Amino acid sequence: MRENLYNRRQMLLGSVAAGLVASGLRNTSRASTELQLLPGLNGLLEPVEILEDRWGVPHVRAQTIPDAFFANGYLIARDRLWELDFGHRQSLGRLAEVFGPAFVRSDTANRLFLFRGNTEAEFGGFSPLVQACARSYVAGINARLAQVRNIPTLLPTEFQLFNYIPLEWEVLDLIRIRAEPAGNTKEEIRRARLAARGGLAYDTLITPIRPAHDLLVPEGLDVAAVSEKDIGLFGVLQEPVSFGHIQQPGDAEHRWMNSGSNSWVIAPSRTGTGRPILANDPHLSFGLPGPRYVIHLTAPGLDVIGGAGAGMPGVMQGHNSHIAFGRTNFHIDQEDLFILHTHPDHPDHYFHDGMLKPFEIAETRIAVRGEENDRNVRLRYAAQGPVVSEDLMQSRATAVAASWLAPGANGLFANIGINLAQDWTSFREALRVHTSPTNFTYADTVGNIGWQAAGGLPARADGHDGLLPAPGDGHYDWKGLQPLEALPSTFNPACGWFGTSNEMNLPPGYPAEERRVSFEWKDPFRYERVAQMLDATSRASLADSVALQHDTFSTLAMEMVRLLPPVPQELNAEALLLKHWNGRVDASSVGAAIYEVWWTHLERALYALIIPENLKDLLHGPVNASVQLALFQSPDTRFGTDPLQSRDLMLLTAFGSAIMELRERLGSMPAAWQWGKLHTITLRHPLSKSPDMEGRFQEIGGLSAESGGDPYTVMARWYNPLAKGHAPYAVTGGASYLMVCDVGEWDYSLFLNFPGQCGDPRSPHYADFLSEWMKGSMQPLVFSEKCVRAAAVNRIVLQPGDR
Repeated sequence: MRENLYNRRQMLLGSVAAGLVASGLRNTSRASTELQLLPGLNGLLEPVEILEDRWGVPHVRAQTIPDAFFANGYLIARDRLWELDFGHRQSLGRLAEVFGPAFVRSDTANRLFLFRGNTEAEFGGFSPLVQACARSYVAGINARLAQVRNIPTLLPTEFQLFNYIPLEWEVLDLIRIRAEPAGNTKEEIRRARLAARGGLAYDTLITPIRPAHDLLVPEGLDVAAVSEKDIGLFGVLQEPVSFGHIQQPGDAEHRWMNSGSNSWVIAPSRTGTGRPILANDPHLSFGLPGPRYVIHLTAPGLDVIGGAGAGMPGVMQGHNSHIAFGRTNFHIDQEDLFILHTHPDHPDHYFHDGMLKPFEIAETRIAVRGEENDRNVRLRYAAQGPVVSEDLMQSRATAVAASWLAPGANGLFANIGINLAQDWTSFREALRVHTSPTNFTYADTVGNIGWQAAGGLPARADGHDGLLPAPGDGHYDWKGLQPLEALPSTFNPACGWFGTSNEMNLPPGYPAEERRVSFEWKDPFRYERVAQMLDATSRASLADSVALQHDTFSTLAMEMVRLLPPVPQELNAEALLLKHWNGRVDASSVGAAIYEVWWTHLERALYALIIPENLKDLLHGPVNASVQLALFQSPDTRFGTDPLQSRDLMLLTAFGSAIMELRERLGSMPAAWQWGKLHTITLRHPLSKSPDMEGRFQEIGGLSAESGGDPYTVMARWYNPLAKGHAPYAVTGGASYLMVCDVGEWDYSLFLNFPGQCGDPRSPHYADFLSEWMKGSMQPLVFSEKCVRAAAVNRIVLQPGDR
């Protein structure tokens, strides 16, 4: 239920759509201002007014804060019910009862990682107000479920197709649901296997170590015995879900590799208005609906607006009347694999701290559609955490330690606290229970700006850096979690701005070896461009931040173009087009088309050259972009006895191959080549290929949706360069929700939310943001009572049920 959990759901679902109301319970006409009364909503204390603007953004006017969160739950269930229910079922391990035996393994994995502590005590540890908000959010969801159960025709098409109804929610489930795998456990396995083959040094070509650090094989780890099977059920949580005609679009591994965001805050001393500016554009995979749902919640003591997530109460990126807040992925290594030695004659026992200990065993029953009897499943737990695999022949098992399983960890309730915060102190206090690794950016109406890294930070034992599995004999067990103060932060930095784009941002002097936050980070290209532009702007405007969010200049590309040697005469025209290119990866750019295809061929060529054949099954590539650039700039003996000559030959050969590919794809006239003709955006509902769903979910985008950007520009638009097929350059993800906040003059704030608020093609908000998003035309994020009422095109009043 935290940010990474929500992101995982988006990836696993392929950003599945949920239905909208299909009858008179909701009038979706933009021109209508007719009052609609929705009575009989149990759990609501007082009437709530909802004003919807032209984009379908609901502005909630409640008389109490819990009632505002009731409306939050009701509206997300109204507009995204299938997405909401699928994610909830998945997290609780209840997919097989609807979709059959193929989901038993997924259900087992998710149940294994449910919180097993005292859920009531955990819930009671939060303030009465936070508890009330959580209860009301769940009550709002259930109130909508009651409506659709009473009127089955209101159920979205997906439920009708599979003939089932959504689950009732329980507030304590929001304590139990914990699984949010986002760490490096697959890389741990990879490194151990590389070490067994004597190839560990090659790992840094794919995943550079930042900051500088020597890879350490924990003493006692038998690397030769480690295999991909060790990750077991934990790997199930990290894999895309697909069944029947439901397919996750794109390549999951590539999306995980690129997921990130940009965010920056600018102090009043560096803006034209004398007010802070906060900008944020979370990068996630593209799908239907988009990853964010924009909502405005108002009540006495609460006034917050921004991008929300299905299943997470409140706003993830946005502002209230006092503060603005954004987030990007920080990097904390939050999960470790522990290899256990089990007793050969008693496999339910393992050796730990010099003793033979029994696994803790829990029984669970999984209902399976089409099967008369439930399946009995045994879940096992060791001292470190859930047991995800076992090898009886080798007397081995694997357990997982994860910071998000710790008592008191709950990003969902942290989100409520963030929304209620009024200053830097209360904001940071809310982050203490936030476990997802996150850079939080901050600005307030007093003029302060700040950054706080947050998330569960393990306290590892000496001799273990988290980069390989560790023996589970007790020597390497975690010593709890480190406090929020162990993570870096800044408040009112002297330079007058702070930015983060998932780069290694541990400050100089930070005790990285001691705290072992992470040694794996994204490439710095986006951040370096942001820093360049913010440093150069002494009086920044909102328009400057909007332009920077859509900036397509590639420093990586310019460095590579400089290296292109003289080409054969028959390629001279194309080479000149590249040499004279301005470095902007625009959709209309010929130079960008040449560069991106050339870069892709170079990725393949360099990988083939420097990765030994006997390691290619482990190092799938491509070579990391920073590593690749450095090798091309300073070639070494890996290129051969004459590195410069061999490098130039590779650059020329790849250039020739790229030109041949462009001629095949875009024709023989280079002047007609444009990056956007290759880099197109197409969104499809995951059920669109099902015969029963044909024509019910229209395709969004297509060949006419031509995009600029690439994975290394600030306007990040990813593609998978290693994808096979006819569309390797198709866009797979980027920033669908964008926000720029004018802190204190909130009505001037701007946003985009691609492709729209809703996922039902019957709604006017299915894809109404497509055109504006493609143009980068940010829209007003209206906030004040006056502006909200002026923008309203629809008015709804939620009314309480019997008390």
